[in-house]
Amino acid sequence: MEELIIFVVLLSVGYFFGVLAEKKHYKDIQKREQETLSLAISSFGAKQPLPQASESQLFVGEVVIASDYFKTFVMALRNLWGGRVLSYESLLDRGRREALLRVKEQAIAWGATEVLNIRYETSTIGGKQQGGIGAIEIIAYGTAIR
Repeated sequence: MEELIIFVVLLSVGYFFGVLAEKKHYKDIQKREQETLSLAISSFGAKQPLPQASESQLFVGEVVIASDYFKTFVMALRNLWGGRVLSYESLLDRGRREALLRVKEQAIAWGATEVLNIRYETSTIGGKQQGGIGAIEIIAYGTAIR
């Protein structure tokens, strides 16, 4: 019985603090997205002419976001039945947005007028193989011009 109480307490604490941290991060992301709206992002194909630029530079934004105890538990349950893990989708959303913001902030500091061809790479860190709580790493990169 004691183990069940500890489990429920850990699950509740994980949920409570996970929700608080996620809301705080989303609020920060939204504020920073508003601050970087002036920087245009464009995608160009291989046969399209690129905009005129005197300089270009590659910028990379990396972020690692770990899962909390509650999301790890929900994912373990979801693995039994299969399907989408909605609680992990917010990790991916936050990670992609944060990585893109880091690229844009670096490009703005450099004096860029536009960022071209943003790409994302995603990987999983930790998890079952290492006996830890899983985390995701997202790398965003793009070429800034000025």
